[in-house]
Amino acid sequence: MTPALPTRADIEAAAGRLAPYLRTTPVVAVDPDDLGLSGRRAPLLLKLEMVQHSGSFKARGAHLHLLAPDLPAAGVVAASGGNFGAAVAYAARRLGVPATVFIPDSSAPAKLDRLRSLGATVEVIPGIYDDALAASRRRAGESGARFLHAFDQPEMLAGSGTLAAELAGQVDADRVVVAVGGGGLIGGVAAWHRGDLPVTGVETAGCRTMAAALAAGHPVEVEVSGIGTDALGARRAGDLPFASASRWVDEVVVVADEDVVDAQRRLWSALRLATEPAGAAALAALTTGALADPDERVAVVLCGANVDPGTLA
Repeated sequence: MTPALPTRADIEAAAGRLAPYLRTTPVVAVDPDDLGLSGRRAPLLLKLEMVQHSGSFKARGAHLHLLAPDLPAAGVVAASGGNFGAAVAYAARRLGVPATVFIPDSSAPAKLDRLRSLGATVEVIPGIYDDALAASRRRAGESGARFLHAFDQPEMLAGSGTLAAELAGQVDADRVVVAVGGGGLIGGVAAWHRGDLPVTGVETAGCRTMAAALAAGHPVEVEVSGIGTDALGARRAGDLPFASASRWVDEVVVVADEDVVDAQRRLWSALRLATEPAGAAALAALTTGALADPDERVAVVLCGANVDPGTLA
């Protein structure tokens, strides 16, 4: 049975609830030559979701979770590679909700520092995201706190859908490009557009979760490695994101780690935009030539900024 996905009406309602708590993030039209894309004729549209509260798009779904009227007194428990944890911690502090976040020791130090600064209880777990996820489920069962999933719950897709709705009101694009980890971002973006606009996902070669799921016809476990591990390193695509992506995503392309690093450095050098690998991965679809139509107006979502700028020089 296909899971129930957020409708456009659901996403519009979520946008209304979130409006007092979120930033409307800007879109910048960039000359492709500035980023070394001399073959492209249409301006490149960069959605700067990296300036959202807590430094990533995850703030949208996290606030939607914590605005629920029936949260238990024990608060919430989440697992994260860094960005969702920071978003939950930020929203919890703002709304006065107790929060515990489990994070793998493979996460970038900048993300761990950010999370601790926001005041949540932090539990560091050896391994990768899925190890932290298992620990968070156990804690929620023991404590009575509400379990929050970083990408496979309706609130996360509806939250990501509000990004797509916001972007659609800002620019007239021919295609939207987003990075893919467990699929919460692309699932929500696709749920908003519902096939009316091509949506391209981008994965790193070491984190091919959605590409593997689409090839198999259902989510499957994969090994994860490389530069995208902390933010894109879910071993398995979420059921909800997969249901959305399999219906409404145009394609998922795969880029190498070195292409992501190159995209990060281009953004920093040309625009002084400090993006984490997950944010720059979407741009790498263009710098590598995976999207070849030079006249297509492409909107690229730069989804996160939790990175040490000293690594970008």
